[in-house]
Amino acid sequence: MLFLTSTWLFGVTVFQDNIKTAVGQKAFYTPFAEEMFFTGGLKSLLPHTLRRIIRCNRLSISNTSGMAEGYKQANVVILHKSLADDFEKFCHANAGPLPLLYRSKPGDWKCPSLSSDSDIRTDCLQYRIYEHGACTGSLKSLKEYSEQLKDMVTFYLGCSFSFEKAVQNAGIPVRNVEQKRNVSMYKTAVPCYSISTFCCNLVVTMRPIPESKLEAAVLATSELKEAHGAPIHMGDPGLLGIQDLSKPDYGDPVHLHTGDIPVFWACGVTGVEAVINCRAPLAFTHSPGCMFITDLKNDHVTVRSSREVPQVHCISQDPLHYSIVSAEAAQKIKNLETLIGIDPGDRGIIHLHRQDELLKACLSISHARSVLITTGFPTHFTYEPPEENDGPPGALAIAAILQALEKEVAIVTDQRAMNLNKKIIEEAVQLGILKRPVPLLSYQRESADSALTFLCENGNPGRPRFDHLIAIERAGMAADGNYYNARKVNIKHLVDPIDELFLAAQTIPGVTTTGVGDGGNELGMGKVKDAVKKHIKNGDVIACDVEADFTIVAGVSNWGGYAIACALYILSTCEVHDRYLRKAVGFPQLSKKMIWLSALPSVTKEEKLLKTLVRHGVRSGKTASLEMEVDGLPFYSTHSLMIEKLLQEVQQ
Repeated sequence: MLFLTSTWLFGVTVFQDNIKTAVGQKAFYTPFAEEMFFTGGLKSLLPHTLRRIIRCNRLSISNTSGMAEGYKQANVVILHKSLADDFEKFCHANAGPLPLLYRSKPGDWKCPSLSSDSDIRTDCLQYRIYEHGACTGSLKSLKEYSEQLKDMVTFYLGCSFSFEKAVQNAGIPVRNVEQKRNVSMYKTAVPCYSISTFCCNLVVTMRPIPESKLEAAVLATSELKEAHGAPIHMGDPGLLGIQDLSKPDYGDPVHLHTGDIPVFWACGVTGVEAVINCRAPLAFTHSPGCMFITDLKNDHVTVRSSREVPQVHCISQDPLHYSIVSAEAAQKIKNLETLIGIDPGDRGIIHLHRQDELLKACLSISHARSVLITTGFPTHFTYEPPEENDGPPGALAIAAILQALEKEVAIVTDQRAMNLNKKIIEEAVQLGILKRPVPLLSYQRESADSALTFLCENGNPGRPRFDHLIAIERAGMAADGNYYNARKVNIKHLVDPIDELFLAAQTIPGVTTTGVGDGGNELGMGKVKDAVKKHIKNGDVIACDVEADFTIVAGVSNWGGYAIACALYILSTCEVHDRYLRKAVGFPQLSKKMIWLSALPSVTKEEKLLKTLVRHGVRSGKTASLEMEVDGLPFYSTHSLMIEKLLQEVQQ
């Protein structure tokens, strides 16, 4: 048997039924020899050799995944020259799915910056022809259209096949290569940024990645921008509008192993969808998976700074959802968590801390479309109003940054406190704390389905009104069904059952919750109730029994609200997170940075707000004082200093 090496293939002159060498001698041929060659040899062949073999039109393989390992592959779109400028703008506006490697001149079949001897009419395994948006056939060669191609421009766009070797080098299995299948490709519900007639939804590839390897997969691909860069989604495909992984729109279904997570990268087939929607009289593309192989190597890229190093964090189990943030941004948020975690009242709250809860909560909020906030702790039951002044300032700080980030936000509170909260919100707008009034809601239990009806349209769990619920210094229900202040006094008669919304949220996929507290008797602190019972005075009685997905413990709850606002600002200005959030389509939103910054709490704004609360009779929690203090701590020497420290961390 003749051993077919890449050196031998340099001399191939014709690929016939009986493979012949350059000197005309017939090689001994068996199907086994062909299988051995095509399953192993194509990986190590040089690109120009592979193009020559493809040009001979004798390969029976269905895609180029795994071929010419370490070299860049390209999606191909060929359009009339009148559409070329708009399509190039469309590529730049959606650089994740459409990283532009090269644009040819009209009628130019070569691409000298990508390859030395190519001919785009023959060097893809297979092409598709589109007429007025309809695919009218598949072709092995475009030579018969040479006359039409003289007025057409070829776009070469980066491909995820290019990063497969880097993924393998990181010790991560590439399941579609293992299973000898084309990669799975899916249309999503994510709209691309439209340019003129070019508009379509994002197309993605999916690769199953073991959960323990998620961060390694992100690291391996994040700097390979010309091969689509880092993933744009990890977890439940339904969050992208993909209903069934076993039915890809392009390519082959790829089997997930136990412990694998579906990971999605932006895909150049997005360009095919754009061609279909623009309804050009004539256009050509590669057949999905049948790429053009370039001579360009995927150079090893070293991530240089913590601003570029991505981290992966799970932010939801139902549906399963992971998010990405830079190491630098994550560290800043951890620093915020440390700052607010001090215990000025010496209550033992250090025992309630759970590491990285602020980071995970804010990643989840960052992904949310609509947020519901609740606050209000009527600890001063002998006064009117009975509310304390810890909670509302933190709630308004969160609402302000959410407004600046253009998210929907509402506040739910006790029916008896609606007028008070309405006045506070109105004055917050006048003071410049809020951009506009926040919708104010109340909740009463009228039936077993009241909470579900409140949270979801027509009570349908598939249509939630809110993605995230935040409780900050909100009285929380204890195990006996009562509500207690820190002194073990039952204040249930002053508290509406807003806890039921958090309990109902546990049954609604896609709705996550955060609780902010400083003593363990606040809504959401059920996650740390055992520590509350053990370490907090009266904890065995007052501990809140209702859990939140994320629990943020602060020395003063307002500080937790300020920290959430600052953390959301940090995430919004993190390029790694911003790209993941917008699914690598459109443009970075950093031009809005000053708007976001101006929405953050400041000493001046919080001083004015506290004076407003005092004027409305809202008292300090610990002392019932109507002075400039919160929880018995003076504003000017304690709270103002904390605000300054948080802002310093944000702006470093």
